[in-house]
Parts: sequence; structure tokens; C-alpha cells
Amino acid sequence: MNQLRKLYCRTFQAGLKIALPFLPYRKPDIVGSVKALPEILRKHGCERILIITDSGIMGLGLTRRLERVLTQNQISYYIYDKTVANPTTVNVAEALNMYQTNDCSGIIGFGGGSSMDCAKAVGARIAKPKQSLAKMKGILKVHKRLPLLIAVPTTAGTGSETTLAAVITDAETRYKYAINDFPLIPRYAVLDPKVTLSLPPFITATTGMDALTHAVEAYIGRSTTYGTRKNALMAVSLIFQNIDKAYTQGNDMDARRNMLHASFYAGCAFTKSYVGYVHAVAHSLGGEYNVPHGLANAILLPFVLEVYGSRIHKKLYHLSVAAGISVKGTPYDVAAKEFIEAIKDMKKRFDIGDTVKEIREEDIPKLSHYADKEGNPLYPVPVLMDAKELEKFYYIMIEDLSM
Repeated sequence: MNQLRKLYCRTFQAGLKIALPFLPYRKPDIVGSVKALPEILRKHGCERILIITDSGIMGLGLTRRLERVLTQNQISYYIYDKTVANPTTVNVAEALNMYQTNDCSGIIGFGGGSSMDCAKAVGARIAKPKQSLAKMKGILKVHKRLPLLIAVPTTAGTGSETTLAAVITDAETRYKYAINDFPLIPRYAVLDPKVTLSLPPFITATTGMDALTHAVEAYIGRSTTYGTRKNALMAVSLIFQNIDKAYTQGNDMDARRNMLHASFYAGCAFTKSYVGYVHAVAHSLGGEYNVPHGLANAILLPFVLEVYGSRIHKKLYHLSVAAGISVKGTPYDVAAKEFIEAIKDMKKRFDIGDTVKEIREEDIPKLSHYADKEGNPLYPVPVLMDAKELEKFYYIMIEDLSM
């Protein structure tokens, strides 16, 4: 990246960091079970609710407890279950039509990050009916209060239940973009481990590593606060203590609960301190090829950390100690290497590879352009890279070109 653009990016990021204490961040209220939702809905005067989820969640029967509780309490509900892995503008339009047709007054995003992002985007369109999602792309373009928004995460990973972001893919161009504004933060986050018990091992692993990526990128960035550093360290500690148990013993309620809380803490960390190039590259892969976001993050994380090099060794030392990998007093460079190797070992245990077979070499300039556009100047990364420099990550992940 040329020096003039670097100066612009760092100046932009410094301005955001100065503004952090004055911005209206808030944490959702935590609810421990879906059984508590009828009382909350009555409190807000919501008698007709739209549940936004996906067909996989429905197939696993994960919404049944919620449906039963709503029915027992005479609360009408409607279910939109066509959300795809990277929610599109079509998903949002269809769910919005269902909300309006049935005269709903609140939204429950039930599922992974895709369902919650779709729910947020629907809420944004309700708040600003005359404005397209594309016009809300970027920072602070929503402004208006959303209808009651409740997030019920079924994966312990995305952190979407805490964030001010909704990531949407244009159904025609496949361009993936983020809408970021404070009204998108859900009012309530339901951290109910029972809804995660049926989660398959591989999704448990990739979404758990998604949460790990959130915590790591928030911690190593240049816009941290005492609170975000504390949340990131708590998340990393909980993930390394619980992810293997949740993966191998899916019915372990404590492990599932701890992973949900780890995801929540990681979400709180990156909501304020942002993420980095792991996410920017992963989003381009999701938008172009529908690569699941958690999987893309898991593949990329150690590669990006290695490229950042010595700039992050001290911070990786603190993360490694929090994870129980390195002992206090270990040299920073040694601890950093131990931490990265631990992530690589985690990938191997979970059968997560290093390549993305969908990547076509001819797409790489376009993909890296998308990543550059997302990451710069917004993400306060340790080392700035432009589109050309970001291309290396796609080549690392590409299948052997000689095959």
C-alpha cells in the first residue's frame, strides 16, 4: 500500500478510536432460555412475531421449543425459513413481505449469523421503508429505531447477537457488503444452550473458530479498549477450554453454554474494536462462492497471523497465555508461534483443511478488490495491505494449479 493511502487509513482509524467513548454502543440484555420470551414480548406489546431462520434449523427441529412456548402464551408467529448461508437481498425482501403481510410488530432472528443478519436487515428496511439496503451500506446510515429485535443464536460463533452489523449479499452481483449502525444491535440475546445441542460437530467447530477469529482480530487490532481487550481474552480462554468438548461431546450442556458466552464476549469485543483482513477475505469468498463464513475464517486465521509477523507477537503472547498454551514469561515470538501452531492443530483435529476448492485463479483480482474495499480504511489492522497484497491469501488457499 502506498504511503498516502496508509496515512489516510490510519487517520480515519485514529478518528474512530477517539470517537469510541462517545458512541452509543450498548450490549443486548442476556436471556438464558427461550421460555422467557413471552414475558418480554408482552412487555413490548408484541402479539405477532416474525421468526427468521433457515431450512436447516427447521429440519433439525430447533424452533419447536420456541413455537410451543409462543403457542402456549397465545402469541401469533410466522416463520420465514428460506435464509441462505450468506443472506441475500432476495431473502430480506421475502421476509419483509411476510412481516408486513401479517402485521407483525417484532422480529426474532433464530439461527446462525445468516439468520440474524437477515433479521437485522429486515428491521432496517422496516425502519427506513423508502431506502434500499445498498443505500444503507457502510457506517451509520440507518439512524432510526428498529422494531423489537431478539436474537437466538443456535451456533456459538458468529457473535451477531451482539453486533451492530448485518452482512448482506446482492442477489444479482454477488457483492457482499456490511450495514453498520447502532440500531441494529438486538435488544435481547437468548443464550440458551439447549438450542445448540443438535448442532453437528463440524459446524460446532467452524462456528467456534469463527468466534475465536472475532476475539483474535479484535485483540490484535489498533483500536482496542480496556473492555474489548478483557472481552477478547475471556472469549479466547473459554474457547480453548470448551471447544473440543463441545465438538466431541455435543450434549455437554456446560460446554455448549460456555461456548455461547465465549461467542457473546467475542462479539462485544469486535463490535467496538472491529475485525481485520481474515474477515475481509472470508466475506469475499462467502459472497462469490457461498463458502460458509466460519469455515473461511478458520482456514484463513493462521495464515493472516503469520503474515502480520512481529507486529503482533506481544499481543499473541497475551492471547496464548489466556488460552493456557504458553506460560507467563515465554518470549513473545515463541508464544506467538505456539499460539498459531495451536490454531493449526485445532484445524487438524476438526478436519478443517487449508484450501478452498471453489476459488478460481481468474477471480482473485476481483475478490481481493472486494476485500480491500471492505477492510480499508475501516479495519484497524496491525499491518495495512492493499488489493494486490491481499491476493497472496487467495493463492495460499487455492487448489494446486498443476492438478
